[in-house]
Amino acid sequence: MAVPGGARRGPLLLLLLLLGLVQGASAVFVVRDGNGTACIMASFSAAFLTSYDTKNGSKNVTFELPASAKVSDSSSCGKGGASDSSLVIVFGRGHTLTLNFTRNATRYSVQLMRFVYNLSDSEIFPNSSSKEVKTVKSVTDIKADMNKKYRCVSGDQIHMGNVTVTLRNATIQAYVSNNSFSGEETRCTQDGPSPPTPTPPPPQPSPTPAPQSPWVSKYSVNGTNGTCLLASMGLQLNVTYRLKDNTTVTREFNINPNKTTYGGNCTAQLVTLEIHSGNLSLALQFAMNATSRQVFLQGVLLGMTLPDASDPAFQASNTSLRALQATTGNSYKCNAEERVQVTKAFSLNIFRVWVQAFRVDGGKFGPVEECQLDENSMLIPIAVGGALAGLVLIVLIAYLIGRKRSHAGYQTI
Repeated sequence: MAVPGGARRGPLLLLLLLLGLVQGASAVFVVRDGNGTACIMASFSAAFLTSYDTKNGSKNVTFELPASAKVSDSSSCGKGGASDSSLVIVFGRGHTLTLNFTRNATRYSVQLMRFVYNLSDSEIFPNSSSKEVKTVKSVTDIKADMNKKYRCVSGDQIHMGNVTVTLRNATIQAYVSNNSFSGEETRCTQDGPSPPTPTPPPPQPSPTPAPQSPWVSKYSVNGTNGTCLLASMGLQLNVTYRLKDNTTVTREFNINPNKTTYGGNCTAQLVTLEIHSGNLSLALQFAMNATSRQVFLQGVLLGMTLPDASDPAFQASNTSLRALQATTGNSYKCNAEERVQVTKAFSLNIFRVWVQAFRVDGGKFGPVEECQLDENSMLIPIAVGGALAGLVLIVLIAYLIGRKRSHAGYQTI
């Protein structure tokens, strides 16, 4: 039998990837066996980010786990509390978040997280062109020592297909022994080796500076009609944020292709490249103007965890950009560094970019359209060379005139 716990609300605001929404309050969820003994206890707030199709194209949506969410009767303590157990949370019109636990002699973990969502729920998915129920799932890194609770104050992101679930201020314990959370805990890696304290921490040494230029990597996105995006570029995040001691810093973070996974989706109106690296999630959205036949970078969405920040969960987005622009069927190329200002606190630095979206014939780059920065860099040596040639010509003319006058001053004897 599953019994839902209570919930409490807080006044903090959370900037999600697309819109500013009120942060969901942490809720306590309890799973009990037939004797009323708790076997799973969990307290967290959860934010969901996904996209779905409408008649006007793909649309991104963010929503919170509501305070009305309840523990489902399909939750289980396993056989005798010794085997695999599960916490099933239901909310809205047929949405289900499931945490499946497993254990060994020393540790337990959330082996699998599954999210089932109903696209016919018009409150969350307005104007959805599909009414089907979709299921996504993924393994997680949520694990703790037996008889200890799992604790993670920082945002813990779980990527499941085109859905990203972010758990915040999470306290989770399976195979509970005394109907309450343990006094001992296993902290998540995002929080660091020791729990945060209310008092300001001592000044931390500056981190090792990121390399001047990031690694260049190749990306591609495929749809039902073949390749819809081909890109080669180096990406660098320039982020301004406030530290725990209330000082403001600006730091650069390079995206390392060796520690990165990517994917995306293709629609007639929007091509999205999604890049994931640890607790970092970056989405680049390319749009096409049917009238002018121009393809351009329209949206940049970032979510990442900054362990030394006063608010570790950093979110930024802008879906009204117009960068990396080229004609449909052509590719955009720029060897110079380009800085795309997304918000006041975040800019995306792009190095040696070569990109083509929507129509990519044969999976290869089309005719190249050079960026203005490269054209300007070519004009400088041409102008300098022309100036030097002109100067040489002036000196030569002056020399010839001077030589002619010197001969005119003498008579033949």
